[in-house]
Amino acid sequence: MAVLHTLAAPASHLLEVKHSRFLAQAAAIDSADAAQAALAPLSDLAATHNCWAWRAGSQYRSSDDGEPAGTAGRPILAAIDGQGCDQVLVVVTRWYGGIKLGAGGLVRAYGGAAAECLRRAEKRPLLVFVDLEFACPFVHLGDAHAALNAIGANKSNERFDIDGVTLRVRLPADRLDDLKPRLRDATRARAMFATSAGTRPGCAPAWRPRSTCSTRTSTASGSSTRSRWVASRR
Repeated sequence: MAVLHTLAAPASHLLEVKHSRFLAQAAAIDSADAAQAALAPLSDLAATHNCWAWRAGSQYRSSDDGEPAGTAGRPILAAIDGQGCDQVLVVVTRWYGGIKLGAGGLVRAYGGAAAECLRRAEKRPLLVFVDLEFACPFVHLGDAHAALNAIGANKSNERFDIDGVTLRVRLPADRLDDLKPRLRDATRARAMFATSAGTRPGCAPAWRPRSTCSTRTSTASGSSTRSRWVASRR
């Protein structure tokens, strides 16, 4: 799984093309509301255009701000994705220099300014987390806790019923394949897992486990994920 990055600090880069100046400014954001709040401070109302794009997980938006459709916002968004970034907003402000650049020239200028800004920016890894729920008999609870601690999984919920205990944990996605066999060994293959798609921080699907085999659908950030109880022996 490729590791995505966000910004450790704001960044900027100035590009001049045929007397037009393109100032790219990038900042870390974690939601649509955060992106909206950051737009105004990074824009210059006296400039010719303030074009922008942001991505926060599966959510994204872009704006050409008066430039020909598809020549500014989309290239900025493509630069964010191309640089392996997430939870990032980039605003590219243009001061017109009197010479038209054409559609291709605009795409290269906006996309190039954004890409170079992000390439030079100080970044930090952005871990992808998953939520895992599993059930096991009471007799194996102590060993299950030991397996969770060994892998660095954080327990977020624990519920007891007549069949045993159900736990919900969160952990980095790249550790999931290591945790499951540990839990199988700790419970002598009596653990039952609920499986779900990987999610980004803050976008975990909210579904409840059941002690019997079932299939449920849940929604997170506008996307649908399906979960199912599966026996640990599979």
